[in-house]
Amino acid sequence: MPVSLADHLRALPDPELAALIALRPDLVMPVPGDISALALRAQSRLSVARTLDSLDRFTLEVLDVVRLTRTPETATTSVEAVLMLTAESRVAAGPVREALDRLRALALVYGSDPALHLVAGVDEVCSPYPAGLGRPAADLNTDAAVLVSDPTRLRRTVLAAPPAARAVLDRLADGPPVGTVAASALTDPESDSPVRWLVDHHLLVPIGVDTVELPREVSLLLRRETGPLGPLHPAPPEIEAPERQVSMVDRAGAGQAMEVARHAEALADVLAAEPAPVLRSGGVGVRELRRLARATGLDEPVAALLLEVAYAAGLLGESGGETGDAVVLPAAGFDAWRVTSLAQRWARLASGWLLMRRMPSLVGQRDDRDRLLPVLSADIERVGAPAQRREALGVLASLPPGAAPSADDVRAVLSWQAPRRVVRAAASAGHEAALAEAATLGLTGLGALTSYGRSLLAEVEAAERLDPDADPLGISAGAPPSKAVEALDALLPAPVDHVLVQADLTVVVPGPPEPGLAAELALVADAESASVYRVTADSVRRALDTGYAAADLHSLFGRRSRTPVPQALTYLVDDVSRRHGGLRAGSAGGYLRGDDEALLAEVLADRRLAALGLRRLAPTVLISPYAPNRLLAALREAGYSPVPEDATGAAVLTRPRPPRAAARPSVPSRRVDDPLAGARLTPARLAGIVEQLRRSDAAVRAASRAPAGVRSPGGTAGLTGAQAHTQAMAVLQQALREKSRVWVGYVDAHGATNSRLVRPVSMGAGYLRAEDERTEMLHTFALHRITAAVPEEASP
Repeated sequence: MPVSLADHLRALPDPELAALIALRPDLVMPVPGDISALALRAQSRLSVARTLDSLDRFTLEVLDVVRLTRTPETATTSVEAVLMLTAESRVAAGPVREALDRLRALALVYGSDPALHLVAGVDEVCSPYPAGLGRPAADLNTDAAVLVSDPTRLRRTVLAAPPAARAVLDRLADGPPVGTVAASALTDPESDSPVRWLVDHHLLVPIGVDTVELPREVSLLLRRETGPLGPLHPAPPEIEAPERQVSMVDRAGAGQAMEVARHAEALADVLAAEPAPVLRSGGVGVRELRRLARATGLDEPVAALLLEVAYAAGLLGESGGETGDAVVLPAAGFDAWRVTSLAQRWARLASGWLLMRRMPSLVGQRDDRDRLLPVLSADIERVGAPAQRREALGVLASLPPGAAPSADDVRAVLSWQAPRRVVRAAASAGHEAALAEAATLGLTGLGALTSYGRSLLAEVEAAERLDPDADPLGISAGAPPSKAVEALDALLPAPVDHVLVQADLTVVVPGPPEPGLAAELALVADAESASVYRVTADSVRRALDTGYAAADLHSLFGRRSRTPVPQALTYLVDDVSRRHGGLRAGSAGGYLRGDDEALLAEVLADRRLAALGLRRLAPTVLISPYAPNRLLAALREAGYSPVPEDATGAAVLTRPRPPRAAARPSVPSRRVDDPLAGARLTPARLAGIVEQLRRSDAAVRAASRAPAGVRSPGGTAGLTGAQAHTQAMAVLQQALREKSRVWVGYVDAHGATNSRLVRPVSMGAGYLRAEDERTEMLHTFALHRITAAVPEEASP
């Protein structure tokens, strides 16, 4: 029977050890040296706390029962004792055994049914009062111990308590069993405080200047109706949520999804016209957020949410950080995104929201240094944000379709699923924000999870569970079509390829436009709402600037409009196109100016200067696409004597400055990433970790059985270093001839003395090659690092 966690882990089969590592991946980050180190890490305070944070309320209650039923002599309990105590609280044995199995799988409890052990770190992390019960009266006070030793007297004393004192008892009996009062209530004999009455009658025991504790026996008496453990919670709370029609939920969510895709596209268009500068500390400032919100007609929180989601979906990015001030503008994938179907556009945004580590709800709040948190800044990143969103939506997904629970109902279920984590105020706010953001993005409608939102949530979770080792070459068939996209496509109106042009030059789109039509409308008209555009002189000029001709625009409106094209639109296009191009602007790298027209004509006709591309703008002015420095060099090489001038026409005659390289730091800086950060524990990786632990543990345990002469740094006692080395070589040669095993002591690369039981295979060229049969590995030892060698049969 194992007596330590290390022995228990060694006795586990490989599949069970791999399952433990999969449940607690922090145990192998990095991989420990052996199973003893794994056991120490599994009992550490940080690892135990992280594991307890993932347990539901009932499993934590069963863990408290294990703590309560431990015997002081052996510090162990039994499954029978746990079942007996929970039965007094009217809980069936089945759920209790399932909770014990979960605790065993997580290595928080180990051992056989008659002797269950609790890992050491649990008592350090959990409350010192399991199940809300205080310490026995014998550990607190002699008078209290005398009182509780007589059950009849104890009941009479409790019944005689005044109402105010009884209320204090009931409050402490529910847990925790300690409370604080004013110091005078405990020190003043004349005090009429109910706590003073309880202390005088030994129902409460002072444990400090202003702190009292309720003995365990008194709590058990007060809990006689609910059981010694108080009310247990083997199942999550039932939610009585109103049920909506699934079709109504889906339609409401689909309408919101259309708006989200449209507003995200509008935000990107505004950023394309005027990119938002990035603050030095990162993120986009409050003024820019307000500008974007005004330009798109959104509230600032919604604009911040869509900016974060579009950034997480890869539709927005930063540019110019290396050469100048960084700005936020549409990314390269935005143009490809906007020509996809509406359902695909929404799915990309919603998937980015589910997976992103930022919390848009924190935008506008203040940090610890009283600074505003801007949008797109690193200060609003939270590692647990994706998990909080999926936990909140998971509660909705666990309910029947159409169920619309309130935020309080969702919080109650989450508090049962992970009470230690949800009890934190930040986590609770994160779940509430997740529900609000899901409604804004169209994942929910009328407070219920939509059918396509349910499908998208399942697809995201399935993608995270996908085993990359299943297709290491990446040659499998393409991913199946998204059910969420198909479901949303069926809800959205069919895309239209036509418009209705009105006499007031407005263009009405009777439905969501197809990608080609949407691209044309964005070019030739200005959007006024989701389905109404207006043709203006500026929009016509914008189309002409991109290469359209007047005939092209007439053809476009004639082909797309189901109504006759108004004459006013035809006149507008013709009028703008007639004036288009009347003035032309171009670029010139440099110019030549002089009062001698003949000299300029000579330069223009000089064939040696033909490569400069000179053109005459006036009798005394020539221009070239090349910079003035190149003009000067070419003219001087051809025998002319030009001089540069500034913007005022004055000659610039200065001594040239010698070129210098750009300044650089004396010590280059680089980012060092954790090689194991984000590593996924796939089945193949788990099997490799288990095999590595087994081998290293066998090697460490074998080394502990090595002879003392091999383990000691000085080698064999009574011999000098040279004599010990010569003797070791003789032993190795004998073992090589007889093919026997031998203990080898050697100094590793870190200067530490190690030992290993091996079978020599060859020895030469300054190296010994030997096989470790326990680990089935071939090792190479430098002969000059070998300190001792002892045959296996000669070892004790």
